[in-house]
Amino acid sequence: MRKRVVITGMGTINPLGNHVSTFWENIVHGKCGVTPIQGFDTRDYKVKVAGEVKDFHPEDYMDRRETRRMDRYSQFAIAAATQAVEDAGLILEEINGERFGVVVGSGVGGIGTLEQEHKKLLEKGPNRVSPLLIPMIITNMAAGNIAIRFGAKGICTNVVTACATGTHTIGDAYRLLQHGEADIIIAGGAEASITPVSIAGFTSLTALSTNPDPLTASRPFDAHRDGFVMGEGAGIVILETLEHAQHRKAKIFGEIVGYGATCDAYHMTSPAPEGEGAARAMELAIQEAGIVPEQVSYINAHGTSTSYNDAFETAAIKKVFGKYAYQLPISSTKSMTGHLLGAAGAVEAIVCIKALEEGFVPATIGYETPDPDCDLDYVPQQGRKAKLSYALSNSLGFGGHNGTLVFKKWME
Repeated sequence: MRKRVVITGMGTINPLGNHVSTFWENIVHGKCGVTPIQGFDTRDYKVKVAGEVKDFHPEDYMDRRETRRMDRYSQFAIAAATQAVEDAGLILEEINGERFGVVVGSGVGGIGTLEQEHKKLLEKGPNRVSPLLIPMIITNMAAGNIAIRFGAKGICTNVVTACATGTHTIGDAYRLLQHGEADIIIAGGAEASITPVSIAGFTSLTALSTNPDPLTASRPFDAHRDGFVMGEGAGIVILETLEHAQHRKAKIFGEIVGYGATCDAYHMTSPAPEGEGAARAMELAIQEAGIVPEQVSYINAHGTSTSYNDAFETAAIKKVFGKYAYQLPISSTKSMTGHLLGAAGAVEAIVCIKALEEGFVPATIGYETPDPDCDLDYVPQQGRKAKLSYALSNSLGFGGHNGTLVFKKWME
């Protein structure tokens, strides 16, 4: 018999706050975390804004020597994991380390470090490249560093599925716990890709918004959307088997009851027509949850603010939910945070858990002009109180990777 899996801790560093409480307060108030880019000179760039993390001090979570041995994405991961472990009330000395795992991923890893060291190579020669270059840039190192920090000697893996990474890490951890392969798993994603090459590359791909107004650049489902806004940060959750969590009398924030993962097998960057792969992921997750579509109370959409994604995700929702789709509140919190790539799904999982806990549906800010292809209830501009039982979260990544999680409100 499969074990039930619950969420007992959460942590985040993102453009709306460096703690879950601050982040959620800003979500409720519909704040925008998108600002003019400060990390580098954008004079020659078409893109001028991003969802940068503000006032982050890695020394709050590690000593200075450690900070120099980690790329920014890994620093974010350690910080969010530290918060989550504390939030869960884990007493490390009382945990069986061999049944304590980590599943944390990143879409692009240490791209900032790679750019810096490549510049050093060109200017000063190969002998000046840092010996820590490789361990700082590889995408598994966030998971590795977290495991080292907390003594997690069970499974330690890294998922890399572009923008679906954060959702897949949580889904994979859920599966492992269901089958009894661990008692506790730290899961989530981290990203720090607001860098010159990254922004230039996504701009050349015509994926990013060139709107210089921070308040309207990320406007999912709006008729005038023109691309996504890059974000950065990390989202980490502590997942446990219900049995283990109850044994240690942990506070439970929510339960994962369904997971669906599919591939479009269609195109490198474009979603499949009518969101066929996304629809199948939602159907699988709902089926596993043992509910009917009409029991879903809220969808946190992938909602990137790109033309194809928003239209095809809308079509997928209609396919799965039929007429009920028009009664179902749907929002994209990327309108507030920007798109955190590999961390997006994990941060949005936290949104779903808090939404269920607080009975509140976040808004899609920046949404002003309806699009005939996007004609559902996207909770424009202002969030609302609602009775929520099940929340569904979608993540759709380049390469056709689709992931859906279904969360259930925790009832004692």
